Amino acid sequence: MMILAIYIKKKALRSDVRTKALKERLAEAGFTCYDIADGEPLREGTDMVLSLGGDGTYLCAARLVGDSGVPVAGVNFGRLGFLSENTPEDMFNALVSGNYRIKDRSLLSVNGQYALNEVAVHRHGGAMLGIEVRVDGLPLPVYWADGLLVATSSGSTAYSLSAGGPICMPSTRVLIITPIAPHNLNVRPLIVPDTAEIEISVRSRDPKVTLSIDNKSTDLATGFVLKVTTAPFKLRRVCLDGHTFIQALTSKLFWGEDVRNND
Repeated sequence: MMILAIYIKKKALRSDVRTKALKERLAEAGFTCYDIADGEPLREGTDMVLSLGGDGTYLCAARLVGDSGVPVAGVNFGRLGFLSENTPEDMFNALVSGNYRIKDRSLLSVNGQYALNEVAVHRHGGAMLGIEVRVDGLPLPVYWADGLLVATSSGSTAYSLSAGGPICMPSTRVLIITPIAPHNLNVRPLIVPDTAEIEISVRSRDPKVTLSIDNKSTDLATGFVLKVTTAPFKLRRVCLDGHTFIQALTSKLFWGEDVRNND
């Protein structure tokens, strides 16, 4: 039987009755389960990581897995759940029956760190940013904005979407450059091939800006140059049979909700 690592970020969820019930059912079905925390290595022979929580927990689980190639499955104990979209019951049934698929998702690489959804720079103080971007060495017009992000196709429904970026199918091999609250209104999000190297530098009256890599943030002194590329490895994502991206859009974002579609 499979060896499953259980990753839980929120402490309260560890004692949740639903968590205990899922672990007990998996053990009764013959699965070997163990808990894993941030910074701990996966045990040798681990077949899959179950991320219990919301999408933020899933992003942390993806960071924990790194380049090991161990697949990650999202079990929804949160709210929206685009990455952690599966109920505990559905996840259990899929593991027992084998009705799931492993799909590769592209990651971003920046400064030796990796992101599944996006890399973003945004203002730390009150001053707007002048953001200089080069795509394969070619300069774009300066973005005057509160910030700018580079997203994967997986991240198109996350921060990029809220900033006005396009929705992309997860298998689309692109990167999305999206300004955050731009002050020059004639700029738009730009889609580039995922083979591109994107360089980002910033001008600001403030001495530092904030860098976010998925849900992890740090401050940087202005004068930096970020190089963002597609990572040399993929995240292996567990997808249950019968669950599709279009279904997620319509059920979670109410995409195309219209009274005329109710006939």
